[in-house]
Amino acid sequence: MVVSKMNKDAQMRAAINQKLIETGERERLKELLRAKLIECGWKDQLKAHCKEVIKEKGLEHVTVDDLVAEITPKGRGKEYKLCERKGVLKTWFLSLSCWFSFSFFL
Repeated sequence: MVVSKMNKDAQMRAAINQKLIETGERERLKELLRAKLIECGWKDQLKAHCKEVIKEKGLEHVTVDDLVAEITPKGRGKEYKLCERKGVLKTWFLSLSCWFSFSFFL
């Protein structure tokens, strides 16, 4: 029963993703989310953190993997949550759900 529900959920996510890609809506939603994250300062904060890490460790001693490992928790941390509270993610999910609901009637 649990495996069946998980398979059904995975199939539904795959179908939604495919429909979003086919219609171009996925790219539009990604751009909307990107713009909202920039608007609330999230991108600038992560960029500044990257510069701090490079300055601390030295350019010769930092790899892309090091930066990713360092900024991922921060990117999902309080600043991301602040953007979430400001409605950035709610806007994105609302847009997605409205589109998805409407697409069933087409």
